[in-house]
Amino acid sequence: MNGRFFRLIKGRIAPERYGGSGHFRWPLMSLGVGVVSGFGAILFEELLRRALHFFLYLPTGYLEPSRGSEVSTVAASASTHSWLFLLIPALGGLVSGVMVYFIAPEAEGHGTDAMIEAFHRRGGYIRKRVPIVKIMASAITIGSGGSAGKEGPIAQIGAGFGSFLATVLKLKPRDRRILVLAGAAGGIGAIFHASLGAALFAPEVLYRESGIRI
Repeated sequence: MNGRFFRLIKGRIAPERYGGSGHFRWPLMSLGVGVVSGFGAILFEELLRRALHFFLYLPTGYLEPSRGSEVSTVAASASTHSWLFLLIPALGGLVSGVMVYFIAPEAEGHGTDAMIEAFHRRGGYIRKRVPIVKIMASAITIGSGGSAGKEGPIAQIGAGFGSFLATVLKLKPRDRRILVLAGAAGGIGAIFHASLGAALFAPEVLYRESGIRI
């Protein structure tokens, strides 16, 4: 039963390989990438929240500023253990740097640059380990007070999930690149609650003067 079900799904997605009409090709793939990227964004947010609590709040009592919080309150909490605010980000950067260097060097940097390189030069291929390493390394970096944001990491995380799905379905480079874009847009849209903005951002960030072909 399970074998027949998966053959049916693959036939809808990749009819040239498994036989089928392919009418549901892109809706099914987009749905799959969106769901996985959304769960990746949830996991990233949860790990980041726990990292902020563990690395900053417990040692220093510092709370991340929220909407409506007083500047004086934030400044007072930051001045309590000022020397730790130099040590903790340095240790967090060291841990995440070692993790990336030895496990997945592609996960270094901002995130969107690696996604762009994979799109243009590697046919959209991103190794399976990259999204997981990027989630952990980015949560440690930002959670320990590092100067970084969420948009770059979640773009590479979502793109990695899209590439992984393309590998599972044995898709061609052209289709893989489209899923990479869909994954990046899904991740950004989920974490910032801006689906339309993410849909515009994902293809726009890939532009280069010579033009691209997918």
